[in-house]
Amino acid sequence: MTLRRFLTTFVLLAFIPVSLTAQRKTRYPSYKGLVMAGYQGWFNTPGDSAGRGWYHYQHRGTFAPGSCEIDFWPDVSEYKITYPTPFKYADGSPAAVFSAHDKSTVDLHFKWMKEYGLDGVFMQRFVAEIRNPSGKKHFNTVLSNAMQAAGKYDRAICIMYDLSGMRPGEEQTVLKDIDELNEQYGLLKGKKVPTYLHHNNKPLVVVWGIGFNDRRAYGLTESATIVNGLKERGYSVMLGVPTYWREGKQDCISDPRLHDLIKRSDIIMPWFVGRYNGRSYDQFKDLIAADVAWCKEAQVDYAPLAFPGFSWKNMNGPKANSIPREQGNFFWRQVAAAKKAGAQMLYVAMFDEVNEGTAIFKCATASHLPLNGETGFVGVEDNLGSDFYLWLTGQAANWFHGKGNYSESIPVRK
Repeated sequence: MTLRRFLTTFVLLAFIPVSLTAQRKTRYPSYKGLVMAGYQGWFNTPGDSAGRGWYHYQHRGTFAPGSCEIDFWPDVSEYKITYPTPFKYADGSPAAVFSAHDKSTVDLHFKWMKEYGLDGVFMQRFVAEIRNPSGKKHFNTVLSNAMQAAGKYDRAICIMYDLSGMRPGEEQTVLKDIDELNEQYGLLKGKKVPTYLHHNNKPLVVVWGIGFNDRRAYGLTESATIVNGLKERGYSVMLGVPTYWREGKQDCISDPRLHDLIKRSDIIMPWFVGRYNGRSYDQFKDLIAADVAWCKEAQVDYAPLAFPGFSWKNMNGPKANSIPREQGNFFWRQVAAAKKAGAQMLYVAMFDEVNEGTAIFKCATASHLPLNGETGFVGVEDNLGSDFYLWLTGQAANWFHGKGNYSESIPVRK
């Protein structure tokens, strides 16, 4: 090689963006074609070393029959570590739960993702949690274990900030946190976590909770600071926005700056959980199609959401709204409508959300539930089995991968 050719090659390489070189090394260079789920990872138990008690299990400080905040009970038959609870089955035997703080728990969850075909998860980081040492320590532990498990089982993984509860000024908490995570995991270089999810040639970070009209303490100014800060650092950005983001009504603020912020992002994911049920869903098909068209024109990618059902009666009382799962038909109708509308990716809510009853991971069936006073628990339909919604999500992933012969009819498990 001549000196001139060497120098020319050196100069060209020097000006290749770091994100492009990282993209060649990442296992997941784009969200397109993938089905991902949200991962809460917020469950704690006494004795798990986190010192947070029955966190996200208890209701008003008590986790016992008649007082809890979960509607689905996890199927813990495969966990290496479980914790006995005050709950009992009809035969008097004690019921146990898991802690997300345990490495073996996270490992098992990622093992299931691989076994059933879910592409990966968005790891939730709640600003209201990471502002305090206890919460940050727990979520750092969960994330560390998840990063390892993602590599072990070849699953995509991505950071997702939930701004719920954020106060003005804490937008800097988010930016400081992502800087710390980048230093630990080399997100921008793509070397330490080869399965970290990228999009548009850059590592992806999600910011959820922008544009909602539910009187949040923060607004578009703080949100823009976060988005701009992430973009300046070299990340691509996905925004979690209200259902009616395009029209600026109902659950969404009416402010043109929201559309400006959306156009600066790479992907948007509208939040549909609880917005419809099996009877009212058809009207949302046109909404999704119009969303896709708007995003295509604005050159912003669109990730619709699908959820299996909804229930939060133990959290909000027996009269609280619930959305039946309909033997999986409710979930599959959403998957099929997203495909028909031209969506290229899908967000599933959620992997482990037993509090609001949207969990797709293994949950106890209806005939194998602990007793819980008058309210009880909601079980997966007995004829389907505890793993059915994991399996069904895997079928959705196959469809988005371009495999199989799927249609609007729910697939039959053989």
